[in-house]
Amino acid sequence: MNLLLADLVLLAHFFFVLFVVASLPLVWTGAAAGWRWVRHFEFRAIHLAAILIVSAEALAGIWCPLTILEDALRGHNADKGFIARWLHALLFYDLPSWMFTAAYVVFAAAVALTWLFIPPVRKRI
Repeated sequence: MNLLLADLVLLAHFFFVLFVVASLPLVWTGAAAGWRWVRHFEFRAIHLAAILIVSAEALAGIWCPLTILEDALRGHNADKGFIARWLHALLFYDLPSWMFTAAYVVFAAAVALTWLFIPPVRKRI
């Protein structure tokens, strides 16, 4: 049961990362193509908040709660199914932590600058 929960946490982690990473090029592409949804305020605010939280955790030296939860659920049993092994390979790299912190902060700056150049729009009621 714990391995199933660990796999579900890993899947949620993957979709969180996909949302954070894919949203920025989608906003740029959508702005160029005239897609109105890329200026949706709530979408953009959630996106900015997500990368700011990741960056703040990295700067503070805090491990991602999803990684901690998945590790706790897996325990010493590192057995992963086929999909879990591939998701792990996509999400986790063996690099110094400062490189990840720098990447998160640079990405957060790019997301914040995008607010200036492609500002979100609030719906008027």
